[in-house]
Amino acid sequence: MDSLVSCQWLADNLGAADLAVIDASRHLPGAKRDPQAEFEAAHIPGARFLDLASFTDPASDTPSALPDCDQVADHLASLGITPDMRIVIYDDSAVKTAARAWYALRRCGIERVAILDGGLGKWRAEGRPLESGASEVAPTAHAALEGGGGVASKSDMLANIESDARQVVDARGADRVFGSGMDPVHGGQNGRIPGSFNVPFNALYEEDGTFKSPEALREAFEEAGVDLSRPVTTTCGSGVTACVLLLALDRLGHRDVRLYDGSWQEWEADPDTPKAQGPA
Repeated sequence: MDSLVSCQWLADNLGAADLAVIDASRHLPGAKRDPQAEFEAAHIPGARFLDLASFTDPASDTPSALPDCDQVADHLASLGITPDMRIVIYDDSAVKTAARAWYALRRCGIERVAILDGGLGKWRAEGRPLESGASEVAPTAHAALEGGGGVASKSDMLANIESDARQVVDARGADRVFGSGMDPVHGGQNGRIPGSFNVPFNALYEEDGTFKSPEALREAFEEAGVDLSRPVTTTCGSGVTACVLLLALDRLGHRDVRLYDGSWQEWEADPDTPKAQGPA
């Protein structure tokens, strides 16, 4: 299954017994939006609400950490989804939260999972059907998942500064990565992990919200100085938009990737971590 599917593909397959559609919308606090209320007001027919805010590992020291594979399996089972199903994830979020849910599943060995290209916005723009109400599904049995790699810790990132074994690519806007003022999203100082490259996540989308072509994605990374033959760890403000970069790298066939889940929110809060500010 490709990592992206079109609205037409989803419309053609909607209602298939082996297909599960998931709304993984979540919004920044400043947006003042309630994703569950919006889901219940209007969603793609048959979709299930993921509740990305609870799709985490509460035992982790990292705030809102990715769930481990047992937690992923439990969450899917609660939504009536088995690992052998085809899964399509969408969102209606400015920060493209479907990519984080996609990565959480992929790192646990679920291969038949894709993101709806253009999300709910494009589905609406094409005049496709919507339904309202809460999703009502019967839970399934827990099915064990294997995997769970692909995540870097703060200690991994500190070691990488010394070894330079992996390139670090930051998905935030250039004003936050290279600026010296206060971070308008998470608070604290702007800045970056020393040596980071910058590929802003929103530069990877067309105006209609669909993903750019592989050729354009490759150009975005190469223009930022990223060597696509070397391993990459992605980062951002809190581990969400960094997953958009992971999706882009997947589209390019680049598999030696990791997510720094704590991202700048964790890194900036530690007075002992080295930080870079200003122009590269």
